[in-house]
Amino acid sequence: MVRLSEAEWKVMNALWENTPQTIMQLTRRFQETTGWTKHTVMTFLRRMEDKGAVGYEAGEKAKLYYPKIGRQEAALQETEEFLERVFEGRMGLMLNTMVERKALSGTEIQELYEILRQAEEARGDGKESGKDGEEV
Repeated sequence: MVRLSEAEWKVMNALWENTPQTIMQLTRRFQETTGWTKHTVMTFLRRMEDKGAVGYEAGEKAKLYYPKIGRQEAALQETEEFLERVFEGRMGLMLNTMVERKALSGTEIQELYEILRQAEEARGDGKESGKDGEEV
């Protein structure tokens, strides 16, 4: 499992959007918004390399960095860790909290309905059976 800091997520998002990139390309991207220097970016990349999140190839003049893990894989790991840490691994508790806070838009609620419908279809006929095989 690769655990990324908030700053490392920014770097990963940049690499997922456009890969490969050099240290200087990344520095230029972040310098104005974050104030990161070349040395800061180098430090992040070294840590991320140690974690197995990024790799590099030798370019003509500079190393070309690329992500070694996919965005979806990283997001899934982060989501599972967050769910376990904050909501004791209970998806229902998290969704209930979001609904109570009115944090879900109508569009997001429709997306959830669609996700649940697809999950039911993937599981079979969408109906659960009780102990005796009767539909519940």
